[in-house]
Amino acid sequence: MENITTYVKEHKDRFLNELIDLLKIPSISADSAYKKDVLQTAEVVKKRLEEAGCDHVEICETDGYPIVYGEKIIDKNLPTILVYGHYDVQPPDPLNLWNSPPFEPVIKNTDLHPEGAIFARGACDDKGQMYMHVKAMEFMTKTNQLPCNVKFMIEGEEEVGSSNLAVFVKNNQEKLKNDVILISDTGMIAKDVPSITTGLRGLSYVEVEVTGPNRDLHSGLYGGAVANPINVLTKMIASLHDENNHITIPGFYDKVEELSKEERAEMAKAPFSLEAYKKSLDIEAVYGEAGYSTNERNSIRPTLDVNGIWGGYTGEGAKTVIASKAFAKISMRLVPHQKWEEITQLFKTHFESIAPKGVTVLVKPHHGGQGYVTPIDSIGYQAASKAYFDSFGKTPIPQRSGGSIPIVSLFEQELKSKTILMGFGLDSDAIHSPNEHFGLFNYFKGIETIPLFYKYFTELSK
Repeated sequence: MENITTYVKEHKDRFLNELIDLLKIPSISADSAYKKDVLQTAEVVKKRLEEAGCDHVEICETDGYPIVYGEKIIDKNLPTILVYGHYDVQPPDPLNLWNSPPFEPVIKNTDLHPEGAIFARGACDDKGQMYMHVKAMEFMTKTNQLPCNVKFMIEGEEEVGSSNLAVFVKNNQEKLKNDVILISDTGMIAKDVPSITTGLRGLSYVEVEVTGPNRDLHSGLYGGAVANPINVLTKMIASLHDENNHITIPGFYDKVEELSKEERAEMAKAPFSLEAYKKSLDIEAVYGEAGYSTNERNSIRPTLDVNGIWGGYTGEGAKTVIASKAFAKISMRLVPHQKWEEITQLFKTHFESIAPKGVTVLVKPHHGGQGYVTPIDSIGYQAASKAYFDSFGKTPIPQRSGGSIPIVSLFEQELKSKTILMGFGLDSDAIHSPNEHFGLFNYFKGIETIPLFYKYFTELSK
C-alpha cells in the first residue's frame, strides 16, 4: 500500500497529540463519579471518526454508557470489516504507585522504548490501540485507498463486563453485519516479534461474603468462642488449590481442552526468557500449576485468583475486633469449552459446601464470558499475517493469550463472523496497573500495519 509510512511520518505529531487529548479524559466506567468524563469521551470518539472519513457516525444509547457506531460503505458488493474497541479505562488505583499522574500523559524514554512511550491510564488498553484504527481509517480515506467497507463499534463498558453491548449486538445484527471483525486489544510477543492472538481465555468473576456474628465483637471477650469470618474466609480460599496448585472445585476441569504435545511444542518456540520475566516482576521464582510452563499456565490452563479481600478494621493503629463480615472478589480465567455459567455455578455450590458451621456464605456472580479460538487457516488470519510480514519483515507467530475479551465469543454467536486479534501492545505495558504505557513505535507501527490488513483481506476475499 502506497505512502502509509510517509503519511504517518508527516502526521505523527498530530496523531500523538490527538491521542494525548483522549488520554487526558478519565473515562472510568467502574466509578459513577466519572460519568460525565465517560460521556465526553464518547463524543470525542464520534468527532474523530467523522474527521477520519466515516460517512455516518452516531452515539447509540444503552442502559449504561453509549456505543459509538460509525461506517463508510463504498460498495455493498465489497467485503465489510467491523472494527471493535473500547473507550473506557480501568480505575488508576493505587495512585501512589504512579510515577506521573494517570490522566496527565507524559512521554518518557525507556530501555525498551528509546524512541519514547506514552504513560497514562488507557495508553495501551484500549485508547491507544483503538485510536490506531481511527488514524488508519483516516489514511485510507484521505488517500483514496480504502479497499472495502468499514464499520466501527466503540463501546464504553468493556472494563465492567460489556453487558449492554450484548443487548446492542443482538438488537442490531443487520447494522453490524460484516465479513470479519478486527480488534486491537491484545499484544505482541516482543517489539521485533509480531504475533497474532489466536486464543483467549474465558472469565467467571464472583464476589463472596462470609457472615458470622450479627455485629463486630471484642476480640478479647469473644475470641476463640465464635467463628471469625476473616479467618474462615482465608481458610476457605486457601482450600481452593491443592499442593500442586491444582484447583479443587469438583468438575472444574471436566471440559478443559488438553493440548497435544505437538501443539505445546509449537507454543514453546515463541521467544521467552524466564530470567527476564522474573526480573521484570522483581520476583525470585515463578509459581503455578505443576506440570506446565509459565507460558502455558497463563494461556492454555484455567486459573483461580483472589482479586481483593477485606473485612474488619484496616485503619491506622489498632482496633481489637472480630468482624461480622468478610469479603473477597475472585476471578477464574477459563479455557475453550469451559462454559462460564457452569463454572460459576460449580464455584458457588462448592464454596457454600465448604463453609463451617457458625457462618453463612453468599456468592454473588458479577460477569463472565466464553473463551475463544480463531483458526489460522482463515482468510482473516492469512490477511493479518501478510500485513504483519509487510510491516515488520517477519511472519507473525500465532499465540494464545491469557486475557479475556468476553464479547468475542458473543460476536461469533450473534454475528456469525470470526474475529482477528491484531494487538500491538507488550506484556511490559502495565495495563490495569500503575504506570501503564504504550510505546510510540508500537502506536505508529499499528497505524502502518492496519491498512495492509484491509488490502489483503479484500484481495483474498475475491
